[in-house]
Amino acid sequence: MTPSNKLPWLILGTVTLASTLYGMSITIANVALPQLQGALSATQDQISWTVTFNIIGTAVVTPMTGWLSGRYGERRLILAAVSGFALASILCGIATNLSELIFYRILQGAFGAPLVPLSQAIILAVFPRHLHATATAIWGMGVVFGPVIGPTIGGYLSEAYNWRWVFLIIAPFSGIALIGCLLYISDTLQSVRTKLDWTGFLSLSLAIAALQLVLDRGQRLGWFDSNEIIFETAIAGVSFYIFVVHILTAKSSYLNPRLLRDHNYLMGAILVFIYGMLNYTPMVLYPTMLQELRGYPDSIIGLLLAVRGIGALIGNFATIWISKRDPRIGLFLGFGAQASSCWFLAQFDINMTTEGIAWASFIQGLGVGLGWVPLTIVMFSTIHPKDIPEGTSVLHLLRNIGSSIYISITVSLVVRSTFINYSEIGEVINPYNEMILLPQVSGLWTIEGIEGVAEISQEIIRQSTMIGYLNAFHLLAITAFIAIPFIIMVKKH
Repeated sequence: MTPSNKLPWLILGTVTLASTLYGMSITIANVALPQLQGALSATQDQISWTVTFNIIGTAVVTPMTGWLSGRYGERRLILAAVSGFALASILCGIATNLSELIFYRILQGAFGAPLVPLSQAIILAVFPRHLHATATAIWGMGVVFGPVIGPTIGGYLSEAYNWRWVFLIIAPFSGIALIGCLLYISDTLQSVRTKLDWTGFLSLSLAIAALQLVLDRGQRLGWFDSNEIIFETAIAGVSFYIFVVHILTAKSSYLNPRLLRDHNYLMGAILVFIYGMLNYTPMVLYPTMLQELRGYPDSIIGLLLAVRGIGALIGNFATIWISKRDPRIGLFLGFGAQASSCWFLAQFDINMTTEGIAWASFIQGLGVGLGWVPLTIVMFSTIHPKDIPEGTSVLHLLRNIGSSIYISITVSLVVRSTFINYSEIGEVINPYNEMILLPQVSGLWTIEGIEGVAEISQEIIRQSTMIGYLNAFHLLAITAFIAIPFIIMVKKH
């Protein structure tokens, strides 16, 4: 093989490594959430911000990839993205408080956002058409493999050392990817001085950020009893109104609403949003549930999250055969598997087993893998080829917004349900309830003495928290079932 023939494969290896690292960064921190919560003196809803705002950073910047690439060139953009991503990962690892970590996680998501769409564009540009499928499949394996190995590595690192290594381990490998970019990546297209629709971009970014703040801080501040929540809701509403009016009236807007006139694209957009709600949310709920309620170590939690990734990997392979027949089959199987797994989780009690969690995680991952490829096929089956780049940006934007919103909603549901159930259960634990005095009811528990009351209070908290998680899994199962009517409305092309 001549040097010129080797170059495309070296480029493929470089961009695959960069995309894999980005995929790892999304999931690798999830397993360390309980440790982060203790180290940074944060509550459960606060520590989830390290996940949601990372996704928001990605969501805001992803649609800008085409403009950035056209204005500054692919080489400059990927060098800046990998360098910024590596630096942000180091800063996450040395953060001293929650505010710093959230800010650095936003930067990590923002710098990492262009890596996946840009890598895909570079691969399609440097490989001849007859090798597109092979090259894309190899690259896609890296994108899928990143979220699989992320929790496993993160679990062992946080248990053996501490949570900081979950972020610091990304930096040296990012350095290798940066060297590869310097040596092998060059511009495949001439830079074009295109104009970014700043009104659309800023109004959408402000609306998303304000909405996220409302969802993340609402439970803590008492929702609309707080002036801050009212103010942030007003900002979100006004910004979204400006965005909608602007894209409907501007000649060249940030996002083209006319794409929604295509029936399959509209159905695909709705399904992608629901898919995003289900995608990362369980991976945020699992770690805190397993460690707080069952005392699982980080390494075991990481393996259980990795089982979900293995299911996604198998699901991805299965879609190669399924999508050749009818993508709607893959959508039914994908959302059906996610609904079933969440419903199965919602039937658990405080004595949940490792085998049960692993099986539910695998089925859930299988659903994630089965649904993704058919979703992209449906969304782009009937739109014009020139609209595909913008359509891809919308796809990733909707998926990420769905994830960030639903993570906040489910975590708030867990916290609120815990509080309500603790109050309701605690009402019947009193000396005036004669049932409590019966040994067959009280068991080993007693309300006599301070120690006895403290012990039974801790158990009430555990049971109340478990009910909160069950409510969250019920909500996820119902959300997955809601997708079914929209799948039925998809037209076969």
